[in-house]
Amino acid sequence: MAANKTRPTRGSVTAFVAAIDNPRMRADARKVAAMMRRATGKRAKMWGPSMVGYGSYHYRYVGGREGDFMITGFSPRRQALTVYVMPGFSRFGKLMSKLGKYTTGKSCLYIKRLEDIDETVLEQLICESVDYMTAHYDTR
Repeated sequence: MAANKTRPTRGSVTAFVAAIDNPRMRADARKVAAMMRRATGKRAKMWGPSMVGYGSYHYRYVGGREGDFMITGFSPRRQALTVYVMPGFSRFGKLMSKLGKYTTGKSCLYIKRLEDIDETVLEQLICESVDYMTAHYDTR
């Protein structure tokens, strides 16, 4: 079976965040990084060339495929700051209704500007997501 393309690397998270061209995005990334560090108690690692991840969990699909991925993380993309909420959003409806202006994918929360959302609610979402992952998966 093929290995995951996105794996932890030895890249410097500090250098990666410092190299973000947009000053607002760089500041937003630093705030989200601090939230994730508090939520996980883990140090950040680069996952591939453009994702910052915290902790890891092991998954195993019914079909036999298994691997490891970050418990939570983020990526500063050109269009938005992407926050990875690995359990998805269906169980977090109350928090999502209070969050502010965002869009989502399956496990991706897209935030154009951190000022558009309630940062306290975002941190609570991250914490509850991490709690869910540690309760349901083998985490490291």
